Amino acid sequence: MTRSIAGAALLLLLALPMDASSQTPARRPRAREAGVVVGVLPTGSLNAITDVAGVRVGQVTRAEGDSIHTGVTAILPHPGNLFRERVPAAIHVGNGFGKLLGFTQVRELGELETPILLTCTLCVWRAADAMVEWLLARPGMEDVRSINPVVGETNDGGLNDIRSRPIRPEDVVRALESATDGPVEEGAVGAGAGTIAFGFKGGIGTSSRRLPASLGGYTVGVLVQSNFGGVLTINGAPVGRELGKYALKEQLERRGGEGGSGGAADAAAPADRADGSIMIVVATDAPLDARNLDRLAVRALAGLARTGSTMSNGSGDYVIAFSTAAAVRRGPDQAPRTVADLPNDAMSPLFQAVAEATEEAVYNSLFRATTTRGVRGNVVEALPIDRTLEILRRYGALHWDRTLPPGKPRP
Repeated sequence: MTRSIAGAALLLLLALPMDASSQTPARRPRAREAGVVVGVLPTGSLNAITDVAGVRVGQVTRAEGDSIHTGVTAILPHPGNLFRERVPAAIHVGNGFGKLLGFTQVRELGELETPILLTCTLCVWRAADAMVEWLLARPGMEDVRSINPVVGETNDGGLNDIRSRPIRPEDVVRALESATDGPVEEGAVGAGAGTIAFGFKGGIGTSSRRLPASLGGYTVGVLVQSNFGGVLTINGAPVGRELGKYALKEQLERRGGEGGSGGAADAAAPADRADGSIMIVVATDAPLDARNLDRLAVRALAGLARTGSTMSNGSGDYVIAFSTAAAVRRGPDQAPRTVADLPNDAMSPLFQAVAEATEEAVYNSLFRATTTRGVRGNVVEALPIDRTLEILRRYGALHWDRTLPPGKPRP
């Protein structure tokens, strides 16, 4: 789709009738469709984590009345038997207020032997048990006596009856078995069905970057489960501040910006706190070992910071990074072998790619999410697209690529 057509489509989109249940358009644009061009590198064809060859994503959404808004998102690094053909991996902790299952073995061995599941906080163990049952029943797994399921979470208890722990084994199996390498659904779906980001409806978002051939031609893809706070910033524009919704707003307005005693009575209202969490999954086809995957994971947090997050005390901020390159895969019982991986000096373009893709994935999680009415009558509004675009226009944060000199390639 050309940019002129995309712009016309956006105008048409904003004129669409509203969905009666959510009071939002039936189809909201991705950030780039609305003119939010992040960074300088080109995206992959899908602008999704599935642009990394072999990576598949499956999602199951549980939405029942106002009480259940949660789900499962499954990320599979390749279509084979992951236990027998493991991928190098690393996990970086930005802030450790979370329940990431499987972390210690990945850190110790530097490899993934299961798919990655994302779900709600109190559903982690149910999801892990269901995935282990599914894996043990797969062909070639008859003699397996130990397995390390990797399951991440964010707390969707503001919109979801999280204490009911509604994820069922069949939800996990369906997410795993329905995973595809095509477009990834975003917004209030899968593990993002009940999440909140920057006080607006958050959810699942994804993006990718492809390096030019001169820099290796590698692809980096990112998927996020956004459920955190701060002061929303989009392409440098202070959107959260302009919309009047940001962390500590109530305290600052009540105290005139002069602060207080810091006691329990001064605690910000839940809507004003930056607490929450984000899970960031990074995939690349660049041949990287666990050490350089950890370095790549760290740079994903640079992209997160650009969105306005400060990784508050109550936020669980994790990055799981893996390489799909066949040259660096390993089996559980392999003899010593020669592995060809990238040198340190080749990492900087990948660092740029992961920062850009993470930033845009967060924006996509917000742009695509829809207003949701949840448990206890809580309603979380979607990011207002029209007002957000007006702010971005005023700050010159839309379509920077249209100002390039003639003949200059555009992302």
